[in-house]
Amino acid sequence: MPLPDEFSSYIAELLLGSYDCVDRIALRAYFRLAQTSGGFLTWWNRLLPGEFPTQESLRHMAGDFARRVKAFSQKHKIPLQYCDIGDRHKYEKAQKARPTDPNFQGIFLILVARAPAPVWQIKKSRRGQLLIRRAKNWPLVNHYHFHIVDKAWGHISLRMSAHPPFGAQILLNGHEWLERQARKEAICYSKQGNCFVGGSDLPALNSLAAGLQGSSGLGRLAQVCDRWIYSACLCFGLTAQQQERSQFHYTYSSYQLEYSRNLLFKSGRQLDQVYQGLIDRTRNLLDVPRLKTIFGRKHRPQKNRRREARLEKILDRALYNLTVFKLHFGRLTLKMYDKGERVLRIELDRQQHCRAAMWQRN
Repeated sequence: MPLPDEFSSYIAELLLGSYDCVDRIALRAYFRLAQTSGGFLTWWNRLLPGEFPTQESLRHMAGDFARRVKAFSQKHKIPLQYCDIGDRHKYEKAQKARPTDPNFQGIFLILVARAPAPVWQIKKSRRGQLLIRRAKNWPLVNHYHFHIVDKAWGHISLRMSAHPPFGAQILLNGHEWLERQARKEAICYSKQGNCFVGGSDLPALNSLAAGLQGSSGLGRLAQVCDRWIYSACLCFGLTAQQQERSQFHYTYSSYQLEYSRNLLFKSGRQLDQVYQGLIDRTRNLLDVPRLKTIFGRKHRPQKNRRREARLEKILDRALYNLTVFKLHFGRLTLKMYDKGERVLRIELDRQQHCRAAMWQRN
């Protein structure tokens, strides 16, 4: 059961119920050994014994990756589209191309876009020594966005660089996982967009959503990542035999996590009155000194004092029927907005840029 908060308790008479759910999940996948020049050379010697890496050999591997992806898409009639640099509508394109067959599983769309990546650069010194370095300014290279339908998680986006050691990012949606679990358990629900609305069994949904918390949630994430990243993506860069011979395995770390509390009101008019009144009473009080006190900025260790953390509040009414109230504090974002006619969503978004490992395949 979700822990109650003072705001939800205060307006409890106006609510039909509430549910908590993990929303957007972004994970980084990387081969830990190849993150240093010495580790990369060790892995290369396992992969191709007796053959020294060169800049040309790395480009050749990236080219093989691209050719194999193209051949795979042509053979299985999977759309392969190239996107412009900075295109932010990849997910919308994938949603339009998503298969209508409810039993479909696998890759249904591949998008290719150029983006910066930490690519290894190899050259020899004047003395003939092998130098393996990463450029200070990351070059633009092709990233392949594999859009997949999974039986348990629904729509998954897996982005992988074609250059070794094939860094990747996995995007998942907790609401899609919860919907499929509710369908499997025959729990009554009604869903509009990315939100459960009136007519849903909210207590039962809350119990199911708890399955994404703790060690059980990490286990489910590891299973879905391992299910696709090796067989559907890395296979274009390394065969199964090469993966085994070079002992290539990914470590996963959290990059971004959104956790939402959704309050279902009895009346849409009451929702609008409460939400607009809350904004009017709150936004004038949340000045910079008060935000520093709430988030404890003075007591947090600062690794780099030259770069000031982002600190601002935003009231966005860009859309006619949507009002978003945001608080930014560094990599932490608190967001509140009306979702649908009677749902008020309070969302916590945390971006993590460290390389601390969450779990690793044995």
